Amino acid sequence: MGDMVMAQSLFIALKDQYPLCQIDVLAPKWTLALLAKMPQVQHAIALPTARGQFGLIQRYQLGRRLRSEHYDQAIVLPNSWKSALVPFFAYIPVRTGYMGECRWGLLNDARTLDKSVLAMTVQRFVALAYAKNTALPPACPTPCFVSDNSKQHATALKFQLNLNLKILVLCPGAEYGEAKRWPISHFAELAKQTAAQGWQIWLLGSDKDSAIAEQINHAAGNVCRNFAGHTSLTEAVELMALADAIVSNDSGLMHVAAALDKDIVALYGSSDPSFTPPLSKKAHIISLQLACSPCFKRECPLYPPEHESHTQCLTNITPDRVLTVLSTIH
Repeated sequence: MGDMVMAQSLFIALKDQYPLCQIDVLAPKWTLALLAKMPQVQHAIALPTARGQFGLIQRYQLGRRLRSEHYDQAIVLPNSWKSALVPFFAYIPVRTGYMGECRWGLLNDARTLDKSVLAMTVQRFVALAYAKNTALPPACPTPCFVSDNSKQHATALKFQLNLNLKILVLCPGAEYGEAKRWPISHFAELAKQTAAQGWQIWLLGSDKDSAIAEQINHAAGNVCRNFAGHTSLTEAVELMALADAIVSNDSGLMHVAAALDKDIVALYGSSDPSFTPPLSKKAHIISLQLACSPCFKRECPLYPPEHESHTQCLTNITPDRVLTVLSTIH
């Protein structure tokens, strides 16, 4: 999800160079709700394969169907070999991307990625909008989702929402792993204190986050409205668009909040805010920058077996510290 949000910076850079260009995006079906928020995208095309599926026949058939579109260029963002197959099968004359998994032939405008120059994911995406000899790193446009007031209104009606109180959205999920998740007890304490200050608290996330969200709500004395696992991605985006502030782990929803231009408190533990930061001037990043972080591990490697995970990079970010940041925003 975060990569799709950051890809909008590439689309904006392309439109800045070629205002009349048509940008179609081939992506997993579940991401189409995000692409619908990007005015630079003309058409969104759903990948015919599931995540991790090779699907050679399906990719070949899709490539053949796309030949009639006569695309001038394909920019391949994933580094996998299979992701370069559809543009090759579609006979797209210029196929741009980083070398990745030995993609000579599949890509004919292959770039070598210098991670010391392109330190941020968004820089790596945007650099592909320009010729090889362009000075790097590039200036990166800020992702900006277009809000749909009618969809926000419909979502509010569906869930019978009270929009007269300030709304704090908490995003406790992080698909990458536990080492990116602020503790349940901290989210619960934050929810209790902000609810006492007159906020209404919404918990957002996917089906995978529903159990954690329920634990937070229970520990907070049921002061939250738990939407995790109970909305479509489109509805989750509309709910975030209604929020006054958002507190999130380093996750896909954090990047969505940034693209919606929301006030965000972004919590970083095992990951690096200089690599994948929320691309918004309204983002307030909290990262303790401990000697052991960023480790980029899914689970904290520093803990004695008889105790709970160490993860001091997150547990030492106190609810009071987040509250202090929130008080400067609202």
